[in-house]
Amino acid sequence: MTSRVMLISPAISAALREARFDDNCPLDASGLRLARAAAHVLPSVSRVWVSPTARCRETAQALGLDAGSASGPAGLDAGRWRGSTLTEVAEKEPEALAQWLADPESAPHGGESVRALCDRVARWLDDTAAQVTGRSVVVAEPEVVRAATVRALGAPESAFWRIDVPPLTATELSGRAGRWNVRVGWQLGPAQEE
Repeated sequence: MTSRVMLISPAISAALREARFDDNCPLDASGLRLARAAAHVLPSVSRVWVSPTARCRETAQALGLDAGSASGPAGLDAGRWRGSTLTEVAEKEPEALAQWLADPESAPHGGESVRALCDRVARWLDDTAAQVTGRSVVVAEPEVVRAATVRALGAPESAFWRIDVPPLTATELSGRAGRWNVRVGWQLGPAQEE
């Protein structure tokens, strides 16, 4: 049974602009405008999931998707770094940040490691493929899109940091549990303001 899972990254928000570990920041006016403008480009879908953050729920709603749909995979649990910018963490905990970026099993922030995120997203993806045929959409944090791409390609977790996921782009996985093809990063609407 073949599934198509379209992973859509949320539109721009202050947290994304500031390279801030998610603090449940809503979309900014620009992000909301761009998401609304992109609503007409989505194909029809059989199922929608939305990650639990405000920016994912608001992006889904602006795209005309049911933001009250089933909960999709949550973003990375950044532990005590939640709400901090990457620059702030680099200033306060440079060794811990370097360790986290270099070692996929590391979680010096007390949250989730990159490997754990990749494993969690892969389990979700396999469960989804087993349950749903046709095209599904999940509006998910950029790190979820990275994790799904890493697992779909069978790449090492070190590739996680080498995948850019711009705001309001789609990555489509087609196939079935254990074997996926990847179509990456197509823009849903007009060029993003970064």
